Amino acid sequence: MNISDLMTRTVKSCGVNDNLQRAAQLMWENDCGAVPVVDGEGRVVGMITDRDICMAAYTQGRALWEIPVASAMANQVHGVRATDPIDAVETLMRNVRVRRVPVLDADGRPEGIVSTNDLARHARRSNGRKADGLRGDSIVQTLAAICEPSPAVKEERSTANGSRPRVRG
Repeated sequence: MNISDLMTRTVKSCGVNDNLQRAAQLMWENDCGAVPVVDGEGRVVGMITDRDICMAAYTQGRALWEIPVASAMANQVHGVRATDPIDAVETLMRNVRVRRVPVLDADGRPEGIVSTNDLARHARRSNGRKADGLRGDSIVQTLAAICEPSPAVKEERSTANGSRPRVRG
């Protein structure tokens, strides 16, 4: 089974010159939490999430229409091809710790998007049986890897205010 068998095909994108209000509008209207950011030729140059929008608004203290998407988007794009096997996207999600991955054509234009939700729905349809290389326990492992705090965050949390985390025993 390939990624094309479970990806969401109707993907909306925003332009690199759009503002965060436009990105938020697309997410609201399409019930999604992330959209690819495309350049003038329609090639994916970044991703923006609902969290990116919130954090930019908070840290910059400006209205969404005043903040360009380019200032808040993730610039490094980790994409897959529709013909890749499902385990390729799961491995990518684990390694780069993302919940949504754009599916790109040979020119870098979006063909779809695959999310942890897509993986979970596919595994549920299989009722716990191995479904073309994808099992529920595999998805749990992927989600756990995605949610693991980065080493820098772990260190920051453990040394905040000069204190060490308490161990309950």
